[in-house]
Amino acid sequence: MKRVVITGLGALTPIGNDTKTYWDNLLDGVSGAHEITHFDTEHFKTKFACEIKGFDPLDHFDRKEARKLDQFNQYGLVAAEEAIQDAELDFSKMDRYRMGVIFASGIGGFETFENEVVNFVKSDFNPRFNPFFITKIISNGLSGSLSIKHGLHGINYCPVSACASSTQSIIQAFNYIRLGKADLIVAGGAEAPITQASIGGFNAMKAMSTDNDHYSSASRPFDKARDGFVVGEGAGALIVESLDSAWKRGAKIYAEIVGGGEFSDAYHITGTHPEGLGAYLAMKSGMEEAQIEPQDIDYINAHATSTGLGDLSETKAIEKLFDGHLHNLQINATKSMTGHLLGATGAIEAIATCLSVQNNWIPPTINTQEVDEQISKSLNLSLRSKTEKDVQYAISNSFGFGGHCAALVLKKFSAN
Repeated sequence: MKRVVITGLGALTPIGNDTKTYWDNLLDGVSGAHEITHFDTEHFKTKFACEIKGFDPLDHFDRKEARKLDQFNQYGLVAAEEAIQDAELDFSKMDRYRMGVIFASGIGGFETFENEVVNFVKSDFNPRFNPFFITKIISNGLSGSLSIKHGLHGINYCPVSACASSTQSIIQAFNYIRLGKADLIVAGGAEAPITQASIGGFNAMKAMSTDNDHYSSASRPFDKARDGFVVGEGAGALIVESLDSAWKRGAKIYAEIVGGGEFSDAYHITGTHPEGLGAYLAMKSGMEEAQIEPQDIDYINAHATSTGLGDLSETKAIEKLFDGHLHNLQINATKSMTGHLLGATGAIEAIATCLSVQNNWIPPTINTQEVDEQISKSLNLSLRSKTEKDVQYAISNSFGFGGHCAALVLKKFSAN
C-alpha cells in the first residue's frame, strides 16, 4: 500500500474566504453567524445563518462564466483553485491520466432549482428554462468542471451522502491512491444551501435553531440549551497525493492520511443511533486501518451539530470507544463557529484537523455555557479558548441523514 499525504488546502467559509483567514478565526473563536441577507426572512422561523462574507463571483469568473454556475459550483471552484495553488501544482508537467477529482455536494444547485421552478410558476407554466438549468443543479457538475478545467483524466465523481459527503470524498481519494490507482486527487466538497426552500424545509423538520435574538451564539454544541444546528455555506478542497508523488516534486506536506472508516447507523433517515453505533464503528475501523490504539488519538473534531440527539449519540460513541483514555483526548466542535455546511462540512473540518495536526493548536468550541448533564464529564471539550497540544493523531467525524457515518484519521507527517 502506498502512503498518502495532504499537500494543498483551500477554504471558502463563513469565517474566512481563504485557508489562513479561516484558520486564524477558528483559533480566535470567531462566530460566522449573522442575519440572512440572501432573501427576506420575514415569514421564516429562522432568520440567521452562517453566510460567506464579501464574496463576489466576478472577482473569480467573468460574467458569462458566472451565469453558468450555481453558487455551490462557484464556491467549490474557488476553494479548489486555492488548494491547487497552495500545492504549487503544474499539471502540464504531470501525468494527467494519474490525477482525478472526487468532489462532493450533499444537495447541489439548490438555489438554481428553486429559482427556476418559481419563475416557471410565475410565468403561468411557460416552460422557458435556463439552458444551463440542468448543468447548474447536478451535484456532480462541480467535479466535472474541475476535471475539465485542468484536464484531469483520472477518477472523477461526486459522493452524495448528505453531511458525510465530503469526508467520504477524502476517504475515497485516500483509498484510490493507496491502492496505486492514482497519484493525486483533488478532493473536498461545496454547498450553497441558504435558500428559502432549504431554510423552510429544515424549519419544518425542527432541526435548525430558531434563537434569532442570540444568533451569534446559537450554534452551541454540547450545550444544555442547544436547539438545533445553524446552516452554513462554502467549500473546502484538499490535494490528496501519494507520498512518492509529493517527494518527487518536492511538495510541502501538511499531514498524512492513515485511515478512513465508513459505516451506517442503519437506524433512521434523520435521527442518529441513540448509542452512536455508526460513529463508534467508523472511528474504530479508521483506527484499525491506521494500526493504532485508542490511546494514540490526541484530538477529535466532532461532527457535533448542536442538535439534541446528534451531539449526545456522538459523545456516547466517543466515551465507549476511548474508555480509559479520555483524559488524553481533546474534543472540539468547529461548527460552533462555521455553522453546518452540510455536504461541505467534512472538507472544511478536515482542513481544520489537518492544521491542528501540523501546528499543535486545537480551536475552541465557542458558545457552550453549560454542558448537557447527559454528556460525560470525563470528556475534554476544549471550551471557549484554543488549546495547545502535541497532536500526533487526530480524527475528523462526519455523519449524514440516511445514517452515513465517516471518520477520517490523520497523522503528523514523518518521513519514517
